[in-house]
Amino acid sequence: MSTVQTLRTFLFYLLLASSSFFWCILSVFIAPFLPFPARYRFVVQNWCRCATWLAKVVVGINYEIKGLENIPEQPCVILAKHQSTWETFFLCGYFAPLSQVVKRELLYVPFFGWAMAMLKPIAIDRSNPKAALKQLAKLGHKRLGQGAWVLVFPEGTRIPPGQIGKFSRGGASLAVNANLPVLPIAHNAGEFWPKLGWRKTPGTIQVIIGPPMYAEGTGPRAIAELNDRAFACVSQAQRDIGSLDAQSQPLEAQEPA
Repeated sequence: MSTVQTLRTFLFYLLLASSSFFWCILSVFIAPFLPFPARYRFVVQNWCRCATWLAKVVVGINYEIKGLENIPEQPCVILAKHQSTWETFFLCGYFAPLSQVVKRELLYVPFFGWAMAMLKPIAIDRSNPKAALKQLAKLGHKRLGQGAWVLVFPEGTRIPPGQIGKFSRGGASLAVNANLPVLPIAHNAGEFWPKLGWRKTPGTIQVIIGPPMYAEGTGPRAIAELNDRAFACVSQAQRDIGSLDAQSQPLEAQEPA
Protein backbone atom coordinates (compact mmCIF):
# COMPACT_ATOMS: atom_id res chain seq x y z
CA MET A 1 0.00 0.00 0.00
CA SER A 2 1.40 3.40 -1.02
CA THR A 3 2.20 6.12 1.48
CA VAL A 4 -0.70 8.24 0.20
CA GLN A 5 -3.17 5.37 0.54
CA THR A 6 -1.81 4.62 4.02
CA LEU A 7 -2.47 8.20 5.08
CA ARG A 8 -5.93 8.11 3.52
CA THR A 9 -6.71 4.89 5.37
CA PHE A 10 -5.54 6.39 8.66
CA LEU A 11 -7.74 9.44 8.03
CA PHE A 12 -10.67 7.19 7.21
CA TYR A 13 -10.42 5.29 10.50
CA LEU A 14 -9.95 8.52 12.44
CA LEU A 15 -13.12 9.99 10.95
CA LEU A 16 -15.02 6.72 11.32
CA ALA A 17 -14.09 6.37 15.00
CA SER A 18 -14.89 10.01 15.72
CA SER A 19 -18.29 9.81 14.04
CA SER A 20 -19.04 6.55 15.85
CA PHE A 21 -18.30 8.05 19.24
CA PHE A 22 -20.37 11.15 18.50
CA TRP A 23 -23.30 9.15 17.12
CA CYS A 24 -23.37 6.72 20.03
CA ILE A 25 -23.35 9.51 22.64
CA LEU A 26 -26.09 11.37 20.79
CA SER A 27 -28.15 8.22 20.29
CA VAL A 28 -28.17 7.27 23.96
CA PHE A 29 -29.91 10.54 24.80
CA ILE A 30 -32.18 10.96 21.77
CA ALA A 31 -33.07 7.48 20.50
CA PRO A 32 -35.16 6.37 23.54
CA PHE A 33 -37.75 9.02 22.65
CA LEU A 34 -38.15 7.87 19.04
CA PRO A 35 -40.34 5.02 17.70
CA PHE A 36 -38.32 2.07 16.43
CA PRO A 37 -38.36 2.88 12.65
CA ALA A 38 -37.28 6.50 13.27
CA ARG A 39 -34.79 5.35 15.91
CA TYR A 40 -33.20 2.93 13.46
CA ARG A 41 -32.90 5.55 10.75
CA PHE A 42 -31.43 8.08 13.16
CA VAL A 43 -28.97 5.78 14.91
CA VAL A 44 -27.99 3.18 12.33
CA GLN A 45 -28.99 4.08 8.80
CA ASN A 46 -27.54 7.58 8.80
CA TRP A 47 -24.26 6.51 10.40
CA CYS A 48 -23.81 3.45 8.17
CA ARG A 49 -24.43 5.58 5.11
CA CYS A 50 -21.86 8.00 6.47
CA ALA A 51 -19.39 5.09 6.81
CA THR A 52 -19.85 3.94 3.20
CA TRP A 53 -19.59 7.55 2.04
CA LEU A 54 -16.33 8.00 3.94
CA ALA A 55 -15.02 4.79 2.37
CA LYS A 56 -15.85 6.21 -1.04
CA VAL A 57 -14.44 9.72 -0.72
CA VAL A 58 -11.48 9.04 1.60
CA VAL A 59 -10.09 5.65 0.51
CA GLY A 60 -11.76 5.33 -2.90
CA ILE A 61 -14.04 2.33 -2.29
CA ASN A 62 -17.16 2.81 -4.42
CA TYR A 63 -19.92 0.30 -5.21
CA GLU A 64 -22.41 -0.72 -7.90
CA ILE A 65 -25.66 -2.60 -7.28
CA LYS A 66 -27.37 -5.02 -9.66
CA GLY A 67 -30.79 -6.50 -8.98
CA LEU A 68 -32.53 -3.65 -7.17
CA GLU A 69 -35.74 -4.74 -8.87
CA ASN A 70 -35.55 -8.01 -6.90
CA ILE A 71 -36.08 -6.35 -3.51
CA PRO A 72 -39.59 -7.23 -2.26
CA GLU A 73 -41.81 -4.60 -0.72
CA GLN A 74 -42.32 -6.62 2.45
CA PRO A 75 -39.24 -7.11 4.66
CA CYS A 76 -37.87 -10.65 4.68
CA VAL A 77 -34.73 -12.60 5.59
CA ILE A 78 -31.53 -11.42 3.90
CA LEU A 79 -28.90 -14.11 3.32
CA ALA A 80 -25.70 -12.24 2.47
CA LYS A 81 -22.16 -13.23 1.61
CA HIS A 82 -19.72 -12.23 4.33
CA GLN A 83 -16.22 -11.09 3.38
CA SER A 84 -15.51 -7.89 5.27
CA THR A 85 -16.97 -5.13 7.45
CA TRP A 86 -18.10 -3.05 4.48
CA GLU A 87 -21.20 -5.12 3.71
CA THR A 88 -22.44 -4.73 7.27
CA PHE A 89 -22.32 -0.95 6.88
CA PHE A 90 -23.88 -1.11 3.43
CA LEU A 91 -26.73 -3.48 4.24
CA CYS A 92 -27.61 -1.73 7.52
CA GLY A 93 -27.67 1.57 5.66
CA TYR A 94 -29.68 0.35 2.70
CA PHE A 95 -32.40 -1.76 4.35
CA ALA A 96 -34.41 -0.09 7.10
CA PRO A 97 -35.37 -0.95 9.68
CA LEU A 98 -33.10 -3.98 9.94
CA SER A 99 -32.31 -6.38 12.76
CA GLN A 100 -29.11 -8.38 12.62
CA VAL A 101 -27.47 -11.15 14.59
CA VAL A 102 -24.87 -9.84 17.05
CA LYS A 103 -22.83 -11.29 19.86
CA ARG A 104 -24.58 -10.73 23.17
CA GLU A 105 -21.37 -9.38 24.72
CA LEU A 106 -21.43 -6.35 22.42
CA LEU A 107 -24.48 -4.99 24.22
CA TYR A 108 -22.40 -4.54 27.38
CA VAL A 109 -19.93 -2.10 25.77
CA PRO A 110 -20.49 1.41 27.20
CA PHE A 111 -22.38 3.78 24.88
CA PHE A 112 -21.85 1.65 21.75
CA GLY A 113 -23.55 -1.38 23.23
CA TRP A 114 -26.21 0.70 24.94
CA ALA A 115 -27.08 2.38 21.65
CA MET A 116 -27.14 -0.98 19.87
CA ALA A 117 -29.47 -2.47 22.48
CA MET A 118 -32.13 0.08 21.56
CA LEU A 119 -32.15 -1.14 17.95
CA LYS A 120 -33.72 -4.54 18.60
CA PRO A 121 -30.78 -6.72 17.50
CA ILE A 122 -30.88 -10.51 17.70
CA ALA A 123 -28.33 -10.91 20.49
CA ILE A 124 -27.07 -14.47 20.76
CA ASP A 125 -24.68 -16.47 22.91
CA ARG A 126 -22.21 -17.84 20.37
CA SER A 127 -20.66 -20.13 22.98
CA ASN A 128 -23.91 -22.14 22.98
CA PRO A 129 -24.87 -22.89 19.34
CA LYS A 130 -28.10 -24.73 20.16
CA ALA A 131 -29.35 -21.93 22.37
CA ALA A 132 -28.24 -19.39 19.75
CA LEU A 133 -30.35 -21.07 17.07
CA LYS A 134 -33.38 -20.94 19.35
CA GLN A 135 -32.72 -17.25 19.99
CA LEU A 136 -32.44 -16.60 16.26
CA ALA A 137 -35.72 -18.41 15.60
CA LYS A 138 -37.63 -16.68 18.39
CA LEU A 139 -36.31 -13.14 18.07
CA GLY A 140 -36.01 -13.27 14.28
CA HIS A 141 -39.66 -14.25 13.93
CA LYS A 142 -40.60 -11.43 16.29
CA ARG A 143 -38.59 -8.84 14.36
CA LEU A 144 -40.10 -9.92 11.04
CA GLY A 145 -43.54 -9.56 12.59
CA GLN A 146 -42.60 -6.02 13.60
CA GLY A 147 -41.83 -5.12 9.99
CA ALA A 148 -38.03 -5.31 10.14
CA TRP A 149 -35.65 -6.95 7.72
CA VAL A 150 -33.54 -9.66 9.33
CA LEU A 151 -29.92 -9.87 8.19
CA VAL A 152 -28.22 -13.24 8.45
CA PHE A 153 -24.69 -14.08 7.32
CA PRO A 154 -25.22 -17.82 6.80
CA GLU A 155 -21.50 -18.61 6.56
CA GLY A 156 -21.21 -17.55 10.20
CA THR A 157 -17.94 -15.66 9.75
CA ARG A 158 -16.08 -13.61 7.17
CA ILE A 159 -14.64 -15.77 4.38
CA PRO A 160 -11.86 -14.33 2.16
CA PRO A 161 -12.47 -13.74 -1.57
CA GLY A 162 -12.06 -16.85 -3.65
CA GLN A 163 -13.79 -19.05 -1.05
CA ILE A 164 -17.27 -19.58 0.30
CA GLY A 165 -18.57 -21.18 3.47
CA LYS A 166 -21.43 -23.64 3.68
CA PHE A 167 -24.71 -21.97 4.61
CA SER A 168 -26.16 -22.80 7.99
CA ARG A 169 -29.93 -23.30 7.88
CA GLY A 170 -30.90 -20.77 10.55
CA GLY A 171 -31.89 -18.05 8.09
CA ALA A 172 -33.77 -20.39 5.77
CA SER A 173 -35.57 -21.92 8.73
CA LEU A 174 -36.59 -18.49 9.95
CA ALA A 175 -37.99 -17.58 6.52
CA VAL A 176 -39.92 -20.82 6.15
CA ASN A 177 -41.49 -20.56 9.59
CA ALA A 178 -42.50 -16.95 8.90
CA ASN A 179 -43.81 -17.84 5.41
CA LEU A 180 -41.49 -15.26 3.89
CA PRO A 181 -38.77 -15.46 1.23
CA VAL A 182 -35.02 -15.20 1.60
CA LEU A 183 -33.19 -12.53 -0.37
CA PRO A 184 -29.71 -13.73 -1.47
CA ILE A 185 -26.99 -11.09 -1.79
CA ALA A 186 -23.48 -11.56 -3.20
CA HIS A 187 -20.58 -9.10 -3.39
CA ASN A 188 -16.79 -8.85 -3.56
CA ALA A 189 -16.17 -6.30 -0.78
CA GLY A 190 -13.31 -8.37 0.64
CA GLU A 191 -11.16 -7.58 -2.38
CA PHE A 192 -11.06 -3.92 -1.39
CA TRP A 193 -11.76 -4.06 2.36
CA PRO A 194 -10.15 -7.33 3.54
CA LYS A 195 -11.05 -9.23 6.67
CA LEU A 196 -7.64 -8.76 8.30
CA GLY A 197 -5.46 -5.70 8.58
CA TRP A 198 -6.04 -2.02 7.92
CA ARG A 199 -5.35 -2.11 4.19
CA LYS A 200 -7.99 -0.52 1.94
CA THR A 201 -7.70 -0.77 -1.85
CA PRO A 202 -9.49 1.72 -4.12
CA GLY A 203 -12.01 0.16 -6.49
CA THR A 204 -15.66 -0.58 -7.13
CA ILE A 205 -17.46 -3.26 -5.13
CA GLN A 206 -19.99 -5.29 -7.11
CA VAL A 207 -23.20 -6.04 -5.18
CA ILE A 208 -25.64 -8.51 -6.71
CA ILE A 209 -29.14 -8.89 -5.25
CA GLY A 210 -30.74 -12.13 -6.35
CA PRO A 211 -34.45 -12.85 -6.73
CA PRO A 212 -36.45 -13.53 -3.56
CA MET A 213 -36.79 -17.26 -2.97
CA TYR A 214 -39.72 -18.99 -1.32
CA ALA A 215 -39.71 -22.48 0.15
CA GLU A 216 -41.60 -25.22 -1.62
CA GLY A 217 -43.55 -26.58 1.31
CA THR A 218 -42.73 -26.66 5.00
CA GLY A 219 -40.61 -28.69 7.39
CA PRO A 220 -36.93 -29.67 7.46
CA ARG A 221 -36.81 -30.83 3.85
CA ALA A 222 -38.22 -27.55 2.54
CA ILE A 223 -35.78 -25.60 4.72
CA ALA A 224 -32.81 -27.59 3.42
CA GLU A 225 -33.92 -27.19 -0.19
CA LEU A 226 -34.41 -23.44 0.17
CA ASN A 227 -31.03 -23.11 1.83
CA ASP A 228 -29.38 -25.05 -1.00
CA ARG A 229 -31.00 -22.82 -3.63
CA ALA A 230 -29.86 -19.68 -1.84
CA PHE A 231 -26.33 -21.07 -1.57
CA ALA A 232 -26.29 -21.94 -5.29
CA CYS A 233 -27.53 -18.45 -6.21
CA VAL A 234 -24.89 -16.67 -4.12
CA SER A 235 -22.14 -19.06 -5.29
CA GLN A 236 -22.95 -18.44 -8.96
CA ALA A 237 -23.07 -14.70 -8.43
CA GLN A 238 -19.69 -14.83 -6.68
CA ARG A 239 -18.25 -16.68 -9.68
CA ASP A 240 -19.81 -14.16 -12.09
CA ILE A 241 -17.98 -11.27 -10.41
CA GLY A 242 -14.73 -13.24 -10.14
CA SER A 243 -14.81 -13.60 -6.35
CA LEU A 244 -15.05 -17.39 -6.12
CA ASP A 245 -12.49 -19.82 -7.47
CA ALA A 246 -13.95 -22.43 -9.81
CA GLN A 247 -12.45 -25.32 -7.84
CA SER A 248 -13.19 -23.91 -4.38
CA GLN A 249 -14.94 -26.30 -1.99
CA PRO A 250 -17.41 -24.88 0.57
CA LEU A 251 -15.94 -24.45 4.04
CA GLU A 252 -17.86 -25.61 7.08
CA ALA A 253 -20.40 -23.09 8.31
CA GLN A 254 -20.15 -21.67 11.80
CA GLU A 255 -23.50 -21.78 13.53
CA PRO A 256 -25.73 -19.99 14.13
CA ALA A 257 -25.33 -17.01 11.80
